[in-house]
Amino acid sequence: MPFLPFPSSPPAASRAAVGAVPPLPAGTATPDVVLQFAQGTIDDLGTPLADVTFVVVDLETTGGSPKDSAITEIGAVKVRAGEVLGEFQTLVDPGREIPPYISVLTGITSMMVAAAPRIESVLPAFLEFARGTVLVAHNSPFDLGFLRAACDGCGVAWPAFASVDTAVLARRLLTRDEVPNCKLGTLAPFFSTGTQPCHRAMDDARATVDVLHGLFERLGPLGVTSLEELTGLTRNVDPRRRRKRHLAESVPHGPGVYVFRGPRDEPLYVGTSTDLRTRVRSYFTAGEQRSRMTEMVALAQRVEALPCAHDLEAAVRELRLIAEHKPRYNRRSRFPERALWVRLTDEPFPRLSVVRRVRPGAGVFLGPFPDRRAADAAVAAVHESLPLRQCTSRLSLTPLGTACALADMGRCGAPCTGAQTREEYASVAAVFRAAVECDPRDLVAPLLARVERFAAEGRYEDAAVLRDRVAVLVRAVRRRQRLELLAAVPELVLARPDGAGGWQLSVVRRGRLVAAGVAARGRSVRGHLADLRATAETPLGPEDELAASVDETELVLRWMEKPGTRLVDLTGTLASRAPGTGDYSEFLALVEAGRAERDPFADTRSLGTSSQPDRLAPGRSPHSAERRGRAPARLASPT
Repeated sequence: MPFLPFPSSPPAASRAAVGAVPPLPAGTATPDVVLQFAQGTIDDLGTPLADVTFVVVDLETTGGSPKDSAITEIGAVKVRAGEVLGEFQTLVDPGREIPPYISVLTGITSMMVAAAPRIESVLPAFLEFARGTVLVAHNSPFDLGFLRAACDGCGVAWPAFASVDTAVLARRLLTRDEVPNCKLGTLAPFFSTGTQPCHRAMDDARATVDVLHGLFERLGPLGVTSLEELTGLTRNVDPRRRRKRHLAESVPHGPGVYVFRGPRDEPLYVGTSTDLRTRVRSYFTAGEQRSRMTEMVALAQRVEALPCAHDLEAAVRELRLIAEHKPRYNRRSRFPERALWVRLTDEPFPRLSVVRRVRPGAGVFLGPFPDRRAADAAVAAVHESLPLRQCTSRLSLTPLGTACALADMGRCGAPCTGAQTREEYASVAAVFRAAVECDPRDLVAPLLARVERFAAEGRYEDAAVLRDRVAVLVRAVRRRQRLELLAAVPELVLARPDGAGGWQLSVVRRGRLVAAGVAARGRSVRGHLADLRATAETPLGPEDELAASVDETELVLRWMEKPGTRLVDLTGTLASRAPGTGDYSEFLALVEAGRAERDPFADTRSLGTSSQPDRLAPGRSPHSAERRGRAPARLASPT
């Protein structure tokens, strides 16, 4: 049995020492200082962990959300003081077919649950099994969320269970040197659990019991011996963050951008919110669990607030500030210049290459791509469809080379040997140009036909790889065409209701937000718009190119496409080229759904371990100290 930090009862002598004070003998002088004695209460001690009964529960389901999925198996283990008191396990008929990918993941098939009881019959038995206990789960929002949803569906009130999430507890007690993350599959071998997790409810619950006991062994040095201290452990605010709460005092409400600045007034982190004050204050609460944010707040000396007219202006200013200052604690949008493009070179026999810069007149550009892997996937998809040459040397019109292996495989027309004329090769390259500009059907259709053929032949892995490549290619074509939609528009004025009778206004020129404002209720929109245009920025650069970064233009596009947005004024033509990628919307949706279903039970919370574990400062437990009216000992990271 693992060691548990359960406190023993106080010795009899100690208990007898706390009581009434005998009266002083007659004639004895009364001291200047009156000593006061108070009887300790059980509330001061809390509920000892040795007296707490835990029910460790794990579920298997038909998907990742209780909104459209149902429970297929419940496994639970009841433990107290390290001893197993009982187990609860049953399959559950979800009332629907179990998707094949779920059956592969869990081993539970529709045939296995056909004769199982429905959740209406199982739920009362489980609630009785868990009555009066503390529920424990690894990724408790998932398991308890499904149980609550089941109670709602059955018309049963959800009992007021206390709960412990072993994933969150592990994050507070373990370091990155010990485990890279807090997944159950990672913690199980670390704690040498007797049962290995395998996506079956009972086995996963038993493994979680061993993980829970392993984590309890870490509680002794922290002085955590009661249930109240255990449940409060993950809610305590790091003292380095708590000491900086005053930084939010001067931050106003409303939309805008906030900048945490460091000792040299350098930007540490840039963020945006529709309510600046509320968002900044959240960094000093227990709700902010990201370790890098704890480090950032500890370094911050002040918070600069930049109020904005509406959410689009705030998002755009955030992007520009991140790109300009590259704050060390921002992860996204720091290096827009690192975006990759696939270029069809401008030469007699063009080829595809991956580049970082778009140069007008230097060929046809597709993108941008977030990383090299995506760009390479798109190139591979094009080469699967078109016999473009893949050699890197520049070819002249005079044949000088010999055929390569790709020519023997039919993957290249071998223009280097003269087997393909310049006109014949140009007709192949024209398919790629047409796909980027307006019509990707001739490029994509052969690829989708090959995916279907692979699937029919049982080559599912090959089909999945090619399908994902095609999806990357189609997304890139769609993204490029959407960007060109605004690049050719000299000026565009958009308006959205502000919810208070007024209008949020945005002036966009060649994809760049150049002015933003709000016409309050009762004020003339046209009059306010004239003032905005008079002070609007004039973008530089060629007339037919984007005047903003790709990310900024996509923010404008998303704002423009929101329900309720109105087109107030337009200079030029706003039109998408036909037929575009509209025919592939369903295909992309299916690919995205399949991607989400690969691991529907994954814990998407940011629960990576930190380089240093949280530690309780020396002194009494936090809860007992607070009840005595003294400053509590809080969780603190060593400096």
